[in-house]
Amino acid sequence: MSEWMKKSPLEWEDYVYKEVRVIASEKEYKGWLLTTDPVSANIVLVNFLEDGIFSVTGIMGHSVQTVETVSEGDHRVREKLMHLFTSGACKGYSPEDLEKRKSSLKKWLEKNHIPVTEQGDAQRTLCVAGVLTIDPPYASENCSSSNEIILSRIQDLIQGHLSASQ
Repeated sequence: MSEWMKKSPLEWEDYVYKEVRVIASEKEYKGWLLTTDPVSANIVLVNFLEDGIFSVTGIMGHSVQTVETVSEGDHRVREKLMHLFTSGACKGYSPEDLEKRKSSLKKWLEKNHIPVTEQGDAQRTLCVAGVLTIDPPYASENCSSSNEIILSRIQDLIQGHLSASQ
């Protein structure tokens, strides 16, 4: 078993968001370490190319012989790596925005005679008729239910509500 495999996930975390050189199966890889799988010790490296293009390389944990830090990287690299796989449309909501969205959707559902309650410790989740939940940020993709018919209908209603309110 290699030294890499003997390390704990907390030790692997020391390498995250740093530029590293990895020797695995007699090959050398270099890039920014994005993550390490805590079970298999697999490594995900990212290399930034020109024009905002990047390459991602997966290295099997069992084949890793050595990992050494090349450079620490600054906060810009860290931010870039952290948001690498989030869509451009993904935006954060302030607590006030979430409360407005929840309140608006709840009032709209009640106006349409759909029974809705708030649940959870922080009253953040909306519960429709006891069979469907809507979590923040209260869009159609945030609905969850085992009843596919109700799920589909409520998602369609939420889509209509969001389209009308924008």
